[in-house]
Amino acid sequence: MKRVISMMLLTLACLFSAACAHPQGYIDFTQPEGPRPAVEQTGVKPLRIAFASVMSPRETRQVYQQIVTYISQKQQWPAVLIQRRTYEELNALLANGDADVAFSSTGAYAAYQGQVPIELLAMAETNGTSHYQTYIITAADSDIHDFSQLRGKVFAFTDPLSYSGCLAIKFLLARDGSTPETFFNRFFYTHGHDKSLWSVANHLADAAGIDSQIYELMADTNPTLAKEVRIIEALPEAPTGPIVVRSDLDPAEKEALRHIFYTMHEDDDLAKAMKTIVIDRFIPPDSASYEEFKQQYQAQNDWQERKMRNYTLYVKFNALIVGNYFYLRLTDSLAVPLFDE
Repeated sequence: MKRVISMMLLTLACLFSAACAHPQGYIDFTQPEGPRPAVEQTGVKPLRIAFASVMSPRETRQVYQQIVTYISQKQQWPAVLIQRRTYEELNALLANGDADVAFSSTGAYAAYQGQVPIELLAMAETNGTSHYQTYIITAADSDIHDFSQLRGKVFAFTDPLSYSGCLAIKFLLARDGSTPETFFNRFFYTHGHDKSLWSVANHLADAAGIDSQIYELMADTNPTLAKEVRIIEALPEAPTGPIVVRSDLDPAEKEALRHIFYTMHEDDDLAKAMKTIVIDRFIPPDSASYEEFKQQYQAQNDWQERKMRNYTLYVKFNALIVGNYFYLRLTDSLAVPLFDE
């Protein structure tokens, strides 16, 4: 009987281990996705192309894999897709020299300060424009009608380095000397514009900031969900997330990549797939537009650092005053009179 029970427990343990090793819907964000067998067989170093999805990761990964496969075929050179969950992790890949090309975001590019220099390669265009807005949304049945009413509410951000999903709101608050910590009662990160919209529609958050182009896509693909929210404010335009490349990549290879990106929409199957991630085609980047946001990000960082330094000085000053007060009280209590009265 003991042997039977032991065998049953062992079988259950094996099944549990297998389930934990590969749960349904699991995506290993730490491993590159792509044609590894070709790389292993030839021993050729592949072109490493990275992305971080701000929409449903599994569906968008399939589209990015199509793009990577297309690039590999056109270049006649192996290429692998590397997926990360956040833009901070994406920037870390570039900074450590672990990626050659990346599908970045407006905010992630503005924030990049890695030792490995990068440069703009292309930018996305959709519906004839290479710019988008930040939509601040709330539930359709909410009594909130403008941004000022969000004070003390719960807010859903997408990614800390997403412009429309986070930085645009932080910049807006900074103009009035506020921060998310002081303005909102609570906030959290969804790591997906579609998830932010869902959070607001289901009253998990009072409001959220999302990419206008993704909002329009969801209004077309999931109108029932989109009707559960409404826009209370549209912030100024920003350039679409750029494709960036390591500056030290071979100039001929960079030029070849530019040509591939600028013409890949001519492939009907790929063009159809790209539309599902809100991209009609890739065009030459507008460097000046991105420079403005880099300066804005740096100014925001400088303001935060000054605020933190001032707060640190304030705490130290008050600690000194309190410490001095108790020191004087202690020395007074320990003082011994020289003469008896």
